[in-house]
This record gives sequence, C-alpha cells and structure tokens, in this order.
Amino acid sequence: MYNNIFDSHAHYTDKAFNSDRENMLGSLKESGICGVINCGADLESSKEALSLSEKYDYLYFACGVHPEEVEKLPENYIEILKDLARHKKCVAIGEIGLDYYWRQDTKEKQKEVFENQIILAKELDLPIIVHDREAHGDTLEILKKHKPTGVLHCFSGSVETAKEVLKLGLYIGFGGALTFKNARKAVEVAEMLPLDRLLLETDCPYMAPVPMRGKRNDSSLIPYVAEKMAEIKNTSAQQILDIATNNTKELFGI
Repeated sequence: MYNNIFDSHAHYTDKAFNSDRENMLGSLKESGICGVINCGADLESSKEALSLSEKYDYLYFACGVHPEEVEKLPENYIEILKDLARHKKCVAIGEIGLDYYWRQDTKEKQKEVFENQIILAKELDLPIIVHDREAHGDTLEILKKHKPTGVLHCFSGSVETAKEVLKLGLYIGFGGALTFKNARKAVEVAEMLPLDRLLLETDCPYMAPVPMRGKRNDSSLIPYVAEKMAEIKNTSAQQILDIATNNTKELFGI
C-alpha cells in the first residue's frame, strides 16, 4: 500500500459527496492520505471548505471564485475572500482562472476577477491555484503581468505553454487525465516536466483515473496517477508520491 499521498486539489464540498462526506473524509488517512487541499469554486463553497478544514487535521483549504461563477458576485467579494483567507488553514487563493470552453461571453469579466484575486493573493503572500481551459494565451499573459506563485492545476496545455509556465516559477498539477488513452499532450508535458515542479491531484469528484474513469473520484485514487507518472519517469510510484508531497508542502507552506 502507498503512503505519504497529498491531494493538492479536491472539491469535497461538491454535492456528489453529500451522502457520505463525513465517512469519506474520516477514512482517507487509512488509504495513506497525509493531506488534502479542498478548493473553493465560489464564496459559498469556500466558506464550506473552511468549515471542513476545522474538522480534520489533514484537510487544508483554498478560497476563490472559479471563472464559471464570475457573474454571481457581490461587489465586496474580494473583502469576503480576504476574511476567509486569514484563517490559519487557508493555504491559497483558488480555484481561480479562465475558462473559454464553457463561456466565451464573460471573457472580460473572467479576466477582471482573475486579476483581482491574483492581486489579493500577492497582498496576502499566498500562492494561487489556476484553472485554465482553452484560455492559454490570456492566462499566460495575466500570469506574466503579475508573476504570482502557484500551480496550474489539471494542466491541459502544450509543452511550449508548460515551458512558459515553468519559467515563471509555477508548478504544474496532474490528475486522472494523465491516465486517459487520448492523453498524448499530457504525457509529453509529463516527460518534459522537472520532478521538482510536479503536484498530484484529483479534482474530485471529477476526472477519476483509469481504471475508475467515469466513477466518482476521491483522494484514494491518486496512486493510479502516480503509477502512470512513474512509468513515464522510469521510477517508482512511491517516489513520485513522495516528491509531489514535498513539492505541495513547499509551495503551500504546510
């Protein structure tokens, strides 16, 4: 059995866990999980993530507004996030970023909210957790402008984009998509990626790795991703887990 597993990106506030959330979170340590960063997607889930972090010693949280949620914000959303981020278990501003796959009509608002949250993270000396879907150019432009610390989670860009991300000192997160049959780009990025910039994640309840694809994801399935990464890097899955955990702790100050 593997140990020292740190899930750098989860969504345990999601309704998919409503039926068994407490049992799930209470059992993860038995699966070798040493830490989880529970990410907010809007103000409400960020508050819920804070509450969960107070119940479980291994659970940390990030507060932020996902690009799909930018239309629903009150004017004082940055002040609300700032209050949440002052909590001792808050380790990042996230999940924030740009998503042009689902919404093209809110591009300018997405960019505004993304930048405002990066500015907040820098003010609080926190890293960011970035969502970038089919918005690589604009995401890179904003990151180059502000130069935050952080991670591009569930990375879906090219090797060229990844190299630009690494030049900025950012980390790259890999989850279940690395194990998919059509994951050619992800595998190419993994081949190139220095191990000291690697984070492992689930994005649960989404993106379960093969052979569990299509089922509800959770942190106990990260070893499947580690095994695939170990195959690519010609090392052991436990070594990949250990390196990724060390990187996660270093980036998020845990």
